[in-house]
Amino acid sequence: MTAEPSGGQPEQQRQPGQPEQPEQPGHLELPWRVLPDYRCFGCSPVNGKGLRLRFQPDGDGIACALRFDRDYESHPGVVHGGVLSTVCDEIMGNLLVLRVGIPVFTTTLRVRFITSATIGADYRCVATTTADSATPGPYQARAEVFDGDGGLVVSAVGQYHPIAVEENRDRIDMTDEQAILIERELAKLRADH
Repeated sequence: MTAEPSGGQPEQQRQPGQPEQPEQPGHLELPWRVLPDYRCFGCSPVNGKGLRLRFQPDGDGIACALRFDRDYESHPGVVHGGVLSTVCDEIMGNLLVLRVGIPVFTTTLRVRFITSATIGADYRCVATTTADSATPGPYQARAEVFDGDGGLVVSAVGQYHPIAVEENRDRIDMTDEQAILIERELAKLRADH
């Protein structure tokens, strides 16, 4: 499968161990795309060892399509629960950043597995929140993973603490130039809400 990276990056072939993400039209651009070495395990389109999740609008939230190969297996033929937990955390965190225009860190993540997810099958993860830029954090969000028939596979609820870009720089290796690039993108998001 060929992946479609965001931010104008050239297309890259899927590397061994990389999940197969079904094509999705109209994916959302995340503010992190402006960083020259953006390598998030969950959502970077250029991290060959990551999930390379691509999000698209879905009603009041966002969604992503999922399909995992055997490199993401726990029991034979079953997707590892930790991978599904990561997907839920990633989609909720990015929804909040897109909604409130401020980076967030996970403080609590509660995941409930309803049934197992099968290797090679198509799934859809949807995240929602009632948070908005006028409300101070912490923020809460919900994510659900559905199978191809619409059956619930995983349900997750997370709480996220907002943190200003300047505070991020104390915790994350970010240059002055990178902080400026991110803050510009976040300011655009805040202006839209």
